[in-house]
Amino acid sequence: MSDRLLELLRTRSFRHGRFTLASGRESDFFIDCKPVVLSAEGHALVGPRMLHAIESFEGAPPVAVCGVVLGGCPLASAVALASYHQDAATALDAVYVRKEAKDHGSKKRLEGADHLPAGARVAVVEDTVTTGGSTISAVGALREAGLDVVGVVAIVDRLEGAAEAFATANLPFRALFSRRDFLPESAGSAADFLPESAGSAADFIPE
Repeated sequence: MSDRLLELLRTRSFRHGRFTLASGRESDFFIDCKPVVLSAEGHALVGPRMLHAIESFEGAPPVAVCGVVLGGCPLASAVALASYHQDAATALDAVYVRKEAKDHGSKKRLEGADHLPAGARVAVVEDTVTTGGSTISAVGALREAGLDVVGVVAIVDRLEGAAEAFATANLPFRALFSRRDFLPESAGSAADFLPESAGSAADFIPE
């Protein structure tokens, strides 16, 4: 089955070269999802896919979706919009999580979370995860604010430790794709690092 989102990511987001990742690691490839996610087509494609993945988490559904600055912000907005079109009564609000609190104005680290009650269930969305460090930091901020993080959904898992870090932090994890979808010779796939119930990328394509 053709996967238009994957096709766009392969042509617009994947690059060979020498890159320093947010984790500080050096890599000979880079997957920058923003050129795809910020396009009209990519935005329309990724929202329902990530929403479907979020709906696979166990327990009561979340009431908000949280994007980690910068790459996760348009994802949170895309998921919120997709959820409203699916069912306005259960739509998810978007929350943005800064890497640190602002040093001016409201001095907030979270934007869009003021109306959420203590204990509200939220999901976190990311574009590409490597070690998971920045995501876990954002989850810490959400938990400190009294929110219940039900899990993390990423577009791409580079298979470099994020899934294991999330498991250690008791964070269910889903990835739409893994490095194997871009580098077929790479060992392992996202499914190798997910619980059996997590499914595969194909499971997150809404009917």
